[in-house]
Amino acid sequence: MGIEAATAALIGGAVATLAASWALISRLERLGERFGLSEGLLGLVAAVAADTPEITAAVVALVEHQRTVSTGVIIGSNIFKLAALLGLGAVVAGRVGLHRKVVILGGSVSLWVSLVCLLTVMGLLVPGVGLLLVLAALVPYLVAIGTPRTFLRRLPLPGSWTAWLASAVEEEELELEVAIRPRQAHWRDGLVAMVALAIVVGASALMERGASVLGVHFGVAEIVVGGLVLAATTSLPNAVAAVHLAAQGRGAATLSTALNSNSVNVLVGMLIPATLVGLARPSGPGLVDAGWYVGLTLTTLVLAYWRRGLARQAGWLIIVGYLAFVATLLAVS
Repeated sequence: MGIEAATAALIGGAVATLAASWALISRLERLGERFGLSEGLLGLVAAVAADTPEITAAVVALVEHQRTVSTGVIIGSNIFKLAALLGLGAVVAGRVGLHRKVVILGGSVSLWVSLVCLLTVMGLLVPGVGLLLVLAALVPYLVAIGTPRTFLRRLPLPGSWTAWLASAVEEEELELEVAIRPRQAHWRDGLVAMVALAIVVGASALMERGASVLGVHFGVAEIVVGGLVLAATTSLPNAVAAVHLAAQGRGAATLSTALNSNSVNVLVGMLIPATLVGLARPSGPGLVDAGWYVGLTLTTLVLAYWRRGLARQAGWLIIVGYLAFVATLLAVS
C-alpha cells in the first residue's frame, strides 16, 4: 500500500466508521429495547457497539503481529474516551450531575479493570489470569444491573449491602433512562445492524492498515500509532455521541457508557486475544500508557465523587490530563 492509499484508507475508514457506528449503535439499542433489557444493560449494549472500531483495529494489529499497536489502541482509546466523553461532555454541558452511589458502583469496577490492565502490561500477571480477574468484577456488575431490584434485595448478603446495591442500580438506571430509551426494533433494524457491523469492521481494519503503513513510512513508534492515532480515530463514535448527549443536558448518561466501554475494551480487545496469542513485552512507553490509564481513571472518579458530578473546571482538568499523557507518550517513544 502506497502513502496516498494509506492516507485515503485512514481518513476514509474514519469517516465510514463514524457513519456506520451511528447506525449500529441505534439499531442495537432498539433490539435491546425489543428484548426488554434494563436501562443499565442498554447502556452496555451501546458501549459495546461503539467499541467495535477500536476492538477491530486492535485484533487486526494483533493478527499482523503488531502487538504494541494492538495494546496501544485499547489503552489509548480508553484514555481518550475519559477526556472526550467525560471531560469534553462536562465542558459542553457546564456540569454533569451524578449520584455518588453510581460513581462508586461503576467506578470501582472500572478502576479494578484498569489496575488489572496495568499489572498485565507490566508482566506481573499473565493475560489469562488478568482475564479471570476482570471477569470476577465485571460479571457480578452485569448481573447486578440486569437483575430486578426486588431480587437483589433477597441476595444472601447483609441487609444494608443489598439495600445499597439495589439503590445504586436504581440510580444508575434513572440516569440512563431518559438518554437511551429507544423505540422497539423492527426486523429491518436487525438487517441494518448487520450491514453496519460489517462496514465498521471493514473500515476499522482499513484504518489500522493505513495508520501502520504511514507510521512505518514516517518512522513513528508503534505505541504512538496505536495509543494516539488509532485510539483517537476509532473512538470518534463515542466522542460525538457524548457531546450530543451533553449538549441536550443528558451528560450524566455518559459516565456509565464511558466506564463500561473502557472495561469491555480491555476484556474483549486486549485480554481475550492476548490470552490466545500473547501480549507485547513490557516496555517504557507501554507502561506509561497503562499507568496514565489508571491515573486518569482514578482522577476522574475522585472529581466525580467529590463534587457529586463533573463541573466545567473538572472537565478541563481531565482534558489537560489527556494532553499531558500525549506529551509524555511522545517524549518516551
